[in-house]
Amino acid sequence: MSGLRRVLVANRGEIAVRIVRACHEAGLEAVAVHSDADEHARWVRLADHAVRIGPSPAAKSYLDSAALLSAAREARVDAVHPGYGFLSENAEFARAVREAGLALVGPPAEAIELMGDKATARATAREAGVPVIPGSEPVADLDFAQAAAAEIGYPVLVKAAAGGGGRGIRPVSSPEELAEVLPAAQAEARSAFGDDTAYLERSLTRPRHVEVQVLADDHGDVVHVHERDCSVQRRRQKLLEEAPAPGLRERTRELLADSAVRLARHVGYRGAGTVEFLVDADENVHFMEMNTRIQVEHPISEAITGVDLVAEQLRIAAGEPISFRQDELTRTGAAVELRINAEDPDRDFAPCPGEITELDLPGGPGVRVDTGLVRGDRITPFYDSLIAKLICWGADREQAFARARQALRELRIEGIASTIPLHRRLVEDPDLLAGPVHTTWLEERG
Repeated sequence: MSGLRRVLVANRGEIAVRIVRACHEAGLEAVAVHSDADEHARWVRLADHAVRIGPSPAAKSYLDSAALLSAAREARVDAVHPGYGFLSENAEFARAVREAGLALVGPPAEAIELMGDKATARATAREAGVPVIPGSEPVADLDFAQAAAAEIGYPVLVKAAAGGGGRGIRPVSSPEELAEVLPAAQAEARSAFGDDTAYLERSLTRPRHVEVQVLADDHGDVVHVHERDCSVQRRRQKLLEEAPAPGLRERTRELLADSAVRLARHVGYRGAGTVEFLVDADENVHFMEMNTRIQVEHPISEAITGVDLVAEQLRIAAGEPISFRQDELTRTGAAVELRINAEDPDRDFAPCPGEITELDLPGGPGVRVDTGLVRGDRITPFYDSLIAKLICWGADREQAFARARQALRELRIEGIASTIPLHRRLVEDPDLLAGPVHTTWLEERG
């Protein structure tokens, strides 16, 4: 791959394994980083080289940009791939990587900044002609907020401008509740994100969460890799995703794709990104946010198109064009992804750190498992609780779910509690199997 020889994988877990493999397939060397807790981790063993970046806590290792840049210099890499989470949507880190003379496998810092502030992203989407949920400008005080809420119409959501991933959102149903929630929400945002800017947005009733995968290169090409439905959520955290989104009218799919491409082009995007929308019962489309990185659920888009999204990221970072044109991309079959977490769904999803004493993974046609773990590894309290992603493809949605049911019967994880029992119930649920569900469907079932 012209322009690149060695890539620093600035992440951990399954996405680090995924990036190492993509580098090797492209003929590139992969340099892993690790904290003390991850010294003997799978991605460290798979990489060509490895560099220690600090103690176990993420703030002292995977979130330490100085340590990562020092590792990049030590390993003499040409590029840095931040994966998802950690510093993947940190504009200052992106800028520092480029100032160090390295290629970033990701978008320009300016695009990260523009889309990272949710209030600014909303305004930018409007400028691009993308439909946006009715909402307010950043709220200056309670009087402004109450006037804006009255104009928007209750119920509304108080949202942190710097939030993301379902965090920093509080529902409000009355002026009295807004007076109570706004100061608390601003304090929470200041603590969590270092920015107390908040705005209001209309709360849609039982919408679907549908997102579009996009790719953009330095040669002026922007393409979409179809849409995904991520409506099966708990507290706005995704548990199950599928592609394509079931039951959508074709004109709605086209509007979603066109809107995503238009926004990416408008902000001068580069690399892989995801534009997220809420779709109401009448299939009105509303822009929600843009994630300026590869997504956890990217494999289901790969499954229905055959596009290797991480390989495309590397190509784009090397200055090469996207490997296909939009009119060459075909969509085949259906795919579902299940996030298997070290959490106990019967105890309000309490985290369950500990040693994995048994890990028996499923296989068969159309079955893929992405994991950064092997038997004997430990789930620590320092990082997220993802154990594995189970991805099942089928010629149609029915077959994809049938394969998911069989794969879950084969999947065995011992030593810790996991979300496997919940996922077994989900893939048997007649409501889910009958067609699309909305974002509060799972919580309303209790």
